[in-house]
Amino acid sequence: MVNPMSQSSRSSHKWFPWLICGLGAMFYTYEYFLRIAPNVMTTQLMTWFKISAGSFGNLVAFYYYAYAPAQLLVGVLMDHYGPRRLLSIACLICAVGSYLFASSHNLIIVGFGRFLMGFGSAFAFVGVLKLATIWLPPERFAMVSGLTSALGTVGAMFGEIGLTVLVEDIGWEKTMVLAAALGVILAIILLLFIRDGSREAEELDERDALDFKSILLSLWKILTNPQIWINGGIGCLLYLPTTAFAELWGNPFFQSVYGFRAEDSALAISAMFLGFTIGAPINGYISDKIRRRCLPMMFGGAAATVLFLVIIYVPGLPRSLVCTLLFFASASYSAQVIVFAVGRESSPINAAGTAIAVTNGMVMLGGVFFQPIIGYMLDYRWNGVMVNGVPHYSASDYRYAMLVIPIALILSVVLAALLKETHGKLVIDNKD
Repeated sequence: MVNPMSQSSRSSHKWFPWLICGLGAMFYTYEYFLRIAPNVMTTQLMTWFKISAGSFGNLVAFYYYAYAPAQLLVGVLMDHYGPRRLLSIACLICAVGSYLFASSHNLIIVGFGRFLMGFGSAFAFVGVLKLATIWLPPERFAMVSGLTSALGTVGAMFGEIGLTVLVEDIGWEKTMVLAAALGVILAIILLLFIRDGSREAEELDERDALDFKSILLSLWKILTNPQIWINGGIGCLLYLPTTAFAELWGNPFFQSVYGFRAEDSALAISAMFLGFTIGAPINGYISDKIRRRCLPMMFGGAAATVLFLVIIYVPGLPRSLVCTLLFFASASYSAQVIVFAVGRESSPINAAGTAIAVTNGMVMLGGVFFQPIIGYMLDYRWNGVMVNGVPHYSASDYRYAMLVIPIALILSVVLAALLKETHGKLVIDNKD
């Protein structure tokens, strides 16, 4: 395939590496849009399929049932084949999953569609960071991690409001069909324009490329490193307000506890995503600047704990104050993006994609476990009241179930205190 931009032209533009990473980030924005879609469809989906909160949480978590374990495969494939073709195919898989989710009344097929969305999405974030390791200076990695996460939450922020309007106007099924069409178009764009590296870099990669045996050996080294597990635990717990609250249970929480309309709930969740969008690159920049990884995460987790305790348990807060508190809470815990820099710095250099993927998989375990757990906690507290054929959960039910969020944030601070500080340097040499 002919390169849309010549080699000499690419080398003369300093912005080209950022363009390449930006195209990858477009896919991450798209997959994040798909990830949070059920959040604004909670009532419609529970009513349509006649399911309880626990069953709904389990259905939505099929995304993470594919996403989290797929990270092991994603990292190995990224390091072996490069991101261009993988990102294009993954985006197409997301589109197919979105179509299946929308086109069937069979709960099993709908769950499979959600599973495909999760599997395809598993390549997005790792692919962007793999592109960053190829095209951008290593001293910018934590900031790039933050910028990439920010671009994902831009999709979530506008998707939260846009999806609310679309679902009310044309219904959840047609909305997901439109999302599928968008995914096909984006897959073509990624295939045409993304490049795995410059010609010189590609030739160097061919000489130094690891075979699967070497990559699997690097994966074993990563998985047997206690620092990787502590770091992944921090990322999972710090990110839980997003995976469990913003992506799924936040909208019904605000409608039940605060009496918000659907539009007001979407605005509150968007304030949360906005806080992450702004806070993630700032936290990444600060971490790079002071060459400290643990301290920003400890501070962010502690601040977010206090703010979420106020949001969940202080009654009668006005909407403007709720949005403000959510903004600062998510800006605080957005220090979570630093775990990707720590994962990279704690792993072999030639297994960067694998290290990032393993870390990302651990982060996303919050969706695997806690989206259903919160639903089952709601079912446990439910008093048997039904509305329109589905269970109705009270404000006290939601406050009880959301207790997991401040507990998780406190635990993240404890783990961050136990994590070995890397000071922004690679701590494991590239050895077999």
